[in-house]
Amino acid sequence: MRMLKKAAGMMLCLALCVSCASARAMTFTDALGQEITVDHPQRVVTLMGSFAEIWLLAGGGDTLVGTAVDTTDHRDLGIPEHVVSVGTYQSPNMEQILSLNPDLVILSSDTVRTGSHVALKDSLAAAGIPAAYFKVTHFEDYLDMLRICTQITGDAQAYEKNGAAVQAQIDQILSESAVQDGPSVLLMITYSGGIRPQGADTMTGRMLAQLGWRNILNDYPSLLKDFSIEKVIEIDPDYILVIPMGNDEEALRRNLEKSVESNPAWNGLSAVINDRYLLLPGEKFVYKPNARWAESYAYLSGLLDGANDE
Repeated sequence: MRMLKKAAGMMLCLALCVSCASARAMTFTDALGQEITVDHPQRVVTLMGSFAEIWLLAGGGDTLVGTAVDTTDHRDLGIPEHVVSVGTYQSPNMEQILSLNPDLVILSSDTVRTGSHVALKDSLAAAGIPAAYFKVTHFEDYLDMLRICTQITGDAQAYEKNGAAVQAQIDQILSESAVQDGPSVLLMITYSGGIRPQGADTMTGRMLAQLGWRNILNDYPSLLKDFSIEKVIEIDPDYILVIPMGNDEEALRRNLEKSVESNPAWNGLSAVINDRYLLLPGEKFVYKPNARWAESYAYLSGLLDGANDE
């Protein structure tokens, strides 16, 4: 009888231990519509620098074992020395990923920029490795991803600090600075292949729209497919804001000179005459700001305040 009681007690303890072990298990839907279940992952690989930062902000620093090389190339995140590079975010190395024996891989669902991530889905599934896809373009996307990551890590305080508190800062900036009919703006990116205008659906375009700036592409959407310097000169926007997509600022400047500034009428634009032709800082508008997103809003708000003071 005593042996039966002892055995029953051991079974109860085992059941409690199993219950405790699975208490952190959670299921969520990722950006590809997949239901992903994870149970307290201890070996996590991220394939984008900004996603590595989000995982760290979610309190997952002790579990990060691999990440894309762009993490350390373009940002100082305090990545532990033991974290291994698994290729670039555009060309992740599947062999290196598998060699780390991960129990969670975090990837991008953005097939335009990183279609190679989606191509890894079947291989990771065949290896029995949970692969969660995210797409972060706007602050709300960052909040959603941070919420899921903090639920995985169990660090609710990290969400309050790096998510809810940032939301409050942004809300305050918008309540104090947003206008109904702000200045008109041409938003462009410059990169090695040329220049391209951006609409209100992009990261920076969305922030400008929330603050009340008027993107000229709203009225002239054809500029997205057929960009015309002559049309820009005809529209004559109040501001021209340029996002530098690359590390070689001198090369990007030469690209601007060749693409737009060589036109004799360019210097006659109101934005150029009034010193409103500006290169935006890359750390705020090229890479995802994540926990510093309010600083990007504040920067654009400062430009808007300056325009209102004139």
